Amino acid sequence: MNFLSYPRPLADLITALSRLPGIGPKTAGRLAFYLLQEPEAAEALAQSIRAAKEEIRQCSLCCNFTDSDPCALCQSDQRDHSLLCVVEQPRDVAALEKTGEYKGLYHVLHGTLSPMEGIGPDQLRIKELLGRLEGVKEVVMAVNPTVEGETTALYLSRLLKPMGILVTRIAHGLPVGGDLEYADEVTIARALEGRRQL
Repeated sequence: MNFLSYPRPLADLITALSRLPGIGPKTAGRLAFYLLQEPEAAEALAQSIRAAKEEIRQCSLCCNFTDSDPCALCQSDQRDHSLLCVVEQPRDVAALEKTGEYKGLYHVLHGTLSPMEGIGPDQLRIKELLGRLEGVKEVVMAVNPTVEGETTALYLSRLLKPMGILVTRIAHGLPVGGDLEYADEVTIARALEGRRQL
C-alpha cells in the first residue's frame, strides 16, 4: 500500500502495525487512525507494550513467558513434577491450562525443527529440556500436528526414550462437533488410531 500521502510518522505507524501477524495494510491504517483519534487508548497501549517488554522474561525452568522466575506453574507444589508437557509456544500453555485437565509441568520450545527455515535443535529450548528431566517419568508431546511438529516430536522421542522416560503424544482426530464428511483422510486416520473404549 502506498503511504506517500500520509505524514512520515503516520506512515511509519501503519507500516509497524502491518507487520503484526494477521494485520494487513487496511486494518493497520484503521488501527493507526483510531490510535491518533483516541490519545488515551494510544497511551495505554504504549504503556502496556513498554511494561511487557521490560517485565516479561522467560522462566529459567520451563522457558514460558513470566514476570517471576521461576514462574508460578514451576513453583507450584500442586503440580505433578513427574509429568512434563512439551509445547511449541507460550500461547499453547495458556490453551492447555484453560481446559483444567492437565496437572503436570510444561516446557516451551519456542518453535519447531524446520531445516528449510534454518531452525535446528540449537535454535529451540531443547538443551534446557534435557537439563530438567530429573524425576520426570513421562513427557507428553503437545506440538502441533504439522510436518515440523511431527519431526520435532520424533526427534525428541529419540532423545528421551533411551533415558527410560515414557514419551507420549496428545491424541489427534476429529474435533467435537465436527462432521466426518468434511474431515480429510489423515485426520480420520488419526481419529481411528486414537480411538478408546467407551
